[in-house]
Amino acid sequence: MKPRLPVSLGRGFTLFWIGQTVSMVGDRVTVFVVPTLMIFVLHESALQVGIVAMAQYLGIPLLGPVAGVLVDRWNKRWTMLACDLVRLVAVSVIPLAYWQGWLSTPLLFGCVAVVSGATIFFTVGYLVAVPAVVSEQEHLVRAYSRLEGSGSVAEVAGPSIAAGLYSAFGVAALLVDAASYLVSAVCFRSMRPWGERTIVPGSVWERLTVGFRLNWADPVLRRVVVAAVTLNCGGPVFVTVLPILAYRGLGLSVGIFGAAMSVAAVGALIGAVVAPKISERLGIGRALAWALLLHCLVGLGVLAAPALSSGPVIAVTMGCYGFFMSCINVCSAPIRQSRISAQNQGVIHAAFRSVTWGVIPVAALVGGLAVTLLTGSLGILDAARVTMTGGTLLAAFSFLSAVRVQPLLDAAERQSAQAEGTEPPTGTEPELADSAS
Repeated sequence: MKPRLPVSLGRGFTLFWIGQTVSMVGDRVTVFVVPTLMIFVLHESALQVGIVAMAQYLGIPLLGPVAGVLVDRWNKRWTMLACDLVRLVAVSVIPLAYWQGWLSTPLLFGCVAVVSGATIFFTVGYLVAVPAVVSEQEHLVRAYSRLEGSGSVAEVAGPSIAAGLYSAFGVAALLVDAASYLVSAVCFRSMRPWGERTIVPGSVWERLTVGFRLNWADPVLRRVVVAAVTLNCGGPVFVTVLPILAYRGLGLSVGIFGAAMSVAAVGALIGAVVAPKISERLGIGRALAWALLLHCLVGLGVLAAPALSSGPVIAVTMGCYGFFMSCINVCSAPIRQSRISAQNQGVIHAAFRSVTWGVIPVAALVGGLAVTLLTGSLGILDAARVTMTGGTLLAAFSFLSAVRVQPLLDAAERQSAQAEGTEPPTGTEPELADSAS
């Protein structure tokens, strides 16, 4: 019996997938190297690490809304290619500054902020790109699963690659990320045309507001927005403080921490592979809700260190953490995509990202500030543990909003069945109830 080959999603998606897979691996190098540079080369405090982490997301509330309007009016493919080139230059500045002797925290902040700004425009195009390049729309969940799988592979390979490159070449490791943006740009250049400008009525202000209004008016989108905001109020606290806990609280070396994070990311890869099956069995909305809750609660596993060996504790904890994060990402995007018209994709995605990611800079800053304030009385280890626990428990409340998504999706499906003249299952209600509003 011949093995079943993966379903082809078209040449356009294949090029997109290749470019993003390479770029994701490069991104993990930068995410790993920048805080490592700050801790070991610049000897900065937890607060300063948090400030630079904040820069990674600072552009979202500032540029996110207008990005949706502009990307709708621009050619999406060429916009994403240009964003790759801007990020290539910004990342390359960091090693050049180091070699010239003027590397500093403000410069790192500026470079990270530029990358963040370009990424905002890129991400709006990314969310439009997937349905545009997938050959069959019923394969959207499969496409998002493959992209999430690539992200998980990057999580697996990235920290080990980053640790090895940093150990061998120091700050020059960042040139790997710069080169990955070039690969992504070449893939976009090789695609057939897609993502032409969308001609829509209304002024810039009207288009800015329509994205927020449509996200809130739809009961499913509203619950996904609230869940994502809650998650991102606490989750970035955990992620920002993790390298501080590992390096300064637990005394791990760069190599051990990198290896632990790579082993941990195997869970994220498994999550990307099995998420479609989980969503089929439980329902995509129900799978999203439980993934949100479990993603947060497993983060408490870091409290087992240093009573247990720190490296394995971080690896196992973050493996489970990544598994459920993959499930969240695979389920969330198709849910939102199913509720969005083609005409308004850009502004709705941009509004969603602006609101849900706009809280991340504040959360990252709060994480670094909390550790700094608590270190004097608790010590760096306990200060990091208390801060990460608080962020994790706050993020877990995202479950309360997401738990109502599946009933709303079921009600919408029954309405659709009635409109097509088929009978809904016995004992079900036909209305799209929104009693929890």
